[in-house]
Amino acid sequence: MNLTQESDYAIRAVLILTQNSEILDANSIGEIGSIPIRFLLKLLGKLGKAGIVKSFRGVNGGYKLNKQPKEINLKMIIEAIEGNIAINRCLYDLTTCNRKLNGDCPVHRALFSVQEKLNDALESINFEDLKNGVW
Repeated sequence: MNLTQESDYAIRAVLILTQNSEILDANSIGEIGSIPIRFLLKLLGKLGKAGIVKSFRGVNGGYKLNKQPKEINLKMIIEAIEGNIAINRCLYDLTTCNRKLNGDCPVHRALFSVQEKLNDALESINFEDLKNGVW
């Protein structure tokens, strides 16, 4: 499983907003994070829809976090961009089990355990800690 470039850009954009308390325009975010503006605008829209960032219109418009950095974690960003995180399709859709066991399978149970650990790890990394260099 790899994070897409979109998720990487989105994580960088949120970290930039975390490090700057004022409203930043998309061009500034893009320049600071080396993020192409065409990707950034799409990502900021998804992050806005997820309630992570807020957009402001007008001459002094731009973007700002809509939550406190401690309330935002990596899992939230990835899911805002990619959708639900699952290391195997049977974890989110039991009907895709090739053996038709509907989750009653040792492989499913093992992958579910790994999935829980991955989710917990991503949820434990918040942007306040990233801003402060904890990671």
